[in-house]
Amino acid sequence: MTLLHEPPIAALRMIAVEVLYIEDVQLDQRGDLVVPRFIGRLHGDAQQAYDRVAPRFADLGYTALLQHEGQGVALEALPGLFTPQPSRLWLALLLFALTIATTMQVGGLELLDGQVVFNWGHAAAYSAALLGILLAHELGHYIVARRAGVAVSYPFFIPFPAGILGTMGAFISIKEPVPNRRVLLAIAIAGPLAGLVVTIPVLLLGLSLSEVHNLAAMRAATPDQAYFTEGNSLLYAALKLLVFGRMLPGGGEDVFLHPVAMAGWAGLLVTGLNLIPAGQLDGGHIFFTLFGPRVAQIANMVIAVVLLAMGFVWNGWFVWAILVALLGRSRAPLRNEVSPLEGRWRMLAVLGLVVFVLVFIPVPITIGTP
Repeated sequence: MTLLHEPPIAALRMIAVEVLYIEDVQLDQRGDLVVPRFIGRLHGDAQQAYDRVAPRFADLGYTALLQHEGQGVALEALPGLFTPQPSRLWLALLLFALTIATTMQVGGLELLDGQVVFNWGHAAAYSAALLGILLAHELGHYIVARRAGVAVSYPFFIPFPAGILGTMGAFISIKEPVPNRRVLLAIAIAGPLAGLVVTIPVLLLGLSLSEVHNLAAMRAATPDQAYFTEGNSLLYAALKLLVFGRMLPGGGEDVFLHPVAMAGWAGLLVTGLNLIPAGQLDGGHIFFTLFGPRVAQIANMVIAVVLLAMGFVWNGWFVWAILVALLGRSRAPLRNEVSPLEGRWRMLAVLGLVVFVLVFIPVPITIGTP
C-alpha cells in the first residue's frame, strides 16, 4: 500500500456526506496510520453508496470501508491503496511436487503377507485422487475470486510425510479486501462445492474397488500390527450403504479401503474441516455472510468451546479449538460489510451449512494398537 499520513478531512467529509447523515467523525490511530471514520446513517442502499464514494476516496489515496457501527454505519477512509504483489509461482509448483512425493509415499505402503511393501500403482492412484480433490477445491476459490476481480495467491499445497494422509491440505491467500458479503460467500463456498464434485465420484470408485472383511479375522491374522478406523459422516455412511447395501461397520465387518477410497474419504474430511462455521475457515466466512459480524463472533467462541469438549472424544479437536479461538479473534475487513445477503444468495449460504452437517466427521480416526 502507498501510505498517506495527513488525512484531508474536509475533502473526505464532502464525499461522505453525499451518502451518509454524519453524526460523528473520529480519527483512529492504528500504528502509523490515522484513519478517518464518518459515523451515521446511510441515505439509501449500502452497495450503491459504497460504489459512489469508493472511486472518489481512491482519487485522494484512500480505500473506503463501509462497516456496521452500533445502530448505524461507519464509513472508514483507510490510508493507501491496495497494490497486491505477484504470487511466487515457483514456490507453488515446488510445494505441489513435494506433496505429490509425500502422498505417494503414504499411498503406496501396504501390508502383504505380514510385510510392509511399496505398491507404485496404489501410490500413484492415491496421490492423483487426493491431489485432484484438493486442487479442485482450491481452484474453486481461485477461479471465483479472479472472476470477481479479487487478487489471490496461487494454491499452495502442504506436504506432510509424517501424517496418515501425506499432506495437510492446501490453501490460497486473499491479498485485498473482498468487495462485499455476496462475493465473500461465492469465494468461500466455491472451494468445498468444487471439491465435493470430485470427491463423491472418487469415493464411489474407491469403494467399488474396496473389500469388506471380518474385523476379528483380520486382526487375528496380523496381531502385531496397529491399525486405524476411519470415522463416519452422514454422507460417507450413505455412500457405503449405496455401494455395499448395508451399514458399515456392522455385524463385526467393515470395509477395508482401497487407496482411491481412502483419498475420497480424506476429501470428505478436508471438506468438513473447512466448513466448520468459525474463524477464517470457509464455513466461518459462509456463517459471517449469513448472520453478520456480531453473531459470527459469538458463534466462534461457542464453537471453540464445543471443539474443546469434543477433544475428550478425539484429541485432535483440542488443536482445532485453539486454532478457532485464535484465528477467530480478527478477520480481514470487507470493503462493504453492511449489505446483507438476499434471496438466492441466502439459500446458497444455507446450502453451505447443510453440506457441513452432511460431511462433518465427529471422530475422524480411531487408532487401535496390538
